[in-house]
Amino acid sequence: MNKVLIITYYWPPSGGAGVQRWLKFAKYLPEYGWEPVILTVDPEYAAYPAIDNMLGKDIPDSVKVHKTPATDWFSLYSSDKSRIPSAGFASNPGNNWKGKLSRFIRGNFFIPDPRRGWNSFAFKKACELIEKEKIVTFVTTSPPHSTQLIGLKLKKKYPGIKWIADLRDPWTDIYYYDQFYPTYFSRKIDKGYESSVLKKADRIISVGFLLKELFAGKLPDIRKKTEVISNGFDEADFSGIKHIEPSVFTITYVGTLSEKYPINGFLEAISELKKNSDLLLRFVGKYPENIKEKITSSATGITVEFIPYAPHSEAVSYMVNSSLLLLIIPEAGDNRLIITGKIYEYIASQRPILCLGPEDGEAAIILSKLKNGVCLGYSDSDKIADYINGIMKNPVNFNIDPSEYSRRNLTAKLASLL
Repeated sequence: MNKVLIITYYWPPSGGAGVQRWLKFAKYLPEYGWEPVILTVDPEYAAYPAIDNMLGKDIPDSVKVHKTPATDWFSLYSSDKSRIPSAGFASNPGNNWKGKLSRFIRGNFFIPDPRRGWNSFAFKKACELIEKEKIVTFVTTSPPHSTQLIGLKLKKKYPGIKWIADLRDPWTDIYYYDQFYPTYFSRKIDKGYESSVLKKADRIISVGFLLKELFAGKLPDIRKKTEVISNGFDEADFSGIKHIEPSVFTITYVGTLSEKYPINGFLEAISELKKNSDLLLRFVGKYPENIKEKITSSATGITVEFIPYAPHSEAVSYMVNSSLLLLIIPEAGDNRLIITGKIYEYIASQRPILCLGPEDGEAAIILSKLKNGVCLGYSDSDKIADYINGIMKNPVNFNIDPSEYSRRNLTAKLASLL
């Protein structure tokens, strides 16, 4: 059985969609003749925006996981790991001098990101594993994009070994990039790193077709070596969970909320609907206090639940036992590219989906193809209300075939690429 070295910063007990992608690949790769060898950061030295201790159950006993120390630059910001900002400070909307300064430092002194404090440790261990385990292929997955710089160094030292760069998000085009106030020179350095990775990697994986086109437009000949392997859902996560129609019409949102996720149009629609209907709004995940207060004040007379970040298994249960699932694409940059990881689990839950975002984006295309939801503009409160009202009057239980997005089938595609 061939061995593939997977270099990933995020690994259980870290939570989030980025963790699940390669955790699930590692779970199913042995079925296709590949033995995954994992290289990650020791949790004691890591900076995780979320923790999910339940994800560890998906790591097969046969999978070797190697952990190294790291320099945790985030500790300069806060010694409290629960306050590690997601999206590398971009989720911190603070416009006071401290907030702006922290983002400026992040964008100009830690290129491409502060998690590069792991790189020297990871590179040394990767060299050891390549030689000891007779690795024939290695994968670097990002974000954090600093992980791709480990791939650059390894490819230079071991030119005969195949390198696959998995890019889950845009790099210098990410929607919050300008919030770091990068100078001309910082931006140039970062773009240089990005170009080098695209040029030197033997193969590139992106999670969507529009993201593939974004990277392909940066350098000649990138398109032909780029493969799209989307995120997905694991059938095992839904095993034994049965949908029970809630006694009150329940709209559930799972994930992060910030100022970049417009909800005013949705809240206006809810204000109209509450006059004639009983509703429950349920938000599961991370949300700042100002967003929580906005929702609460706008939804007077409606029951609102705020559930902190929940283990993945619980989050799936909340999805399945809902009347309608709310998906919001951040409003920034070219957000047509954004496909949130949870859309595939929303799909697997067989519940109707209301997406707010660009109507020509990747998420809208997927929903249109499956006919299990709609994507509407952020401010289209009338259309939003009409859609919700239609589902309330005629509850939907879908029986679509989402198998093309199953983790097992996606792993088969990855194995073929390997």
